[in-house]
Amino acid sequence: MNQVGHYDSIEVASIVLCSFLENSSDITFTSTLCSLKKQLLAPKQPSVYDDGELQTDGNNFGRVDDRALVADEEIFRKIGARLAVFGDQLAAEIEHPFVNNLAQQFMVENVSNQVITQHLSEAVRNVVARMPPEMEHEKAMLVAAMTLAKKVANVVPTLLQQVFNVTVNYINQNLHDYVNNLGPEN
Repeated sequence: MNQVGHYDSIEVASIVLCSFLENSSDITFTSTLCSLKKQLLAPKQPSVYDDGELQTDGNNFGRVDDRALVADEEIFRKIGARLAVFGDQLAAEIEHPFVNNLAQQFMVENVSNQVITQHLSEAVRNVVARMPPEMEHEKAMLVAAMTLAKKVANVVPTLLQQVFNVTVNYINQNLHDYVNNLGPEN
């Protein structure tokens, strides 16, 4: 059984992206990333139905074994760290004007996340088209999206939260199954 079911897909993509960014070289937004990470790791609110009582199976109502979640989270962090190595190699290939153009798209006021996600998707397609064909297509898309997020946040560090959210959205829309299958027991 795939343990990813214990996480929602946003959490999985967030863990992988956060680890990717933390383990990437040449980032200029370290302090902003630390703040974002604290938000991501904020303890979840208990269910309104959780009275703290143990159920007959020995678990708390509506909760899964926290040890399994911590182990799974560590696996997704390691995946993000491994992907950061590919991202660092790819980052050198992406031209600065290309990144500036994408950053400008993020700075347009009153534009929906859907439109920004479409711009990111187009940018990912452009980057993937220039990558070695021997790399698995979904992996190339994932590394390209996360590398573009890193590069945009390097250009405009104040956009990190928005870039992070749009990238997680992109990953969940386009690479949900791929990312979840990277996890434990696969």
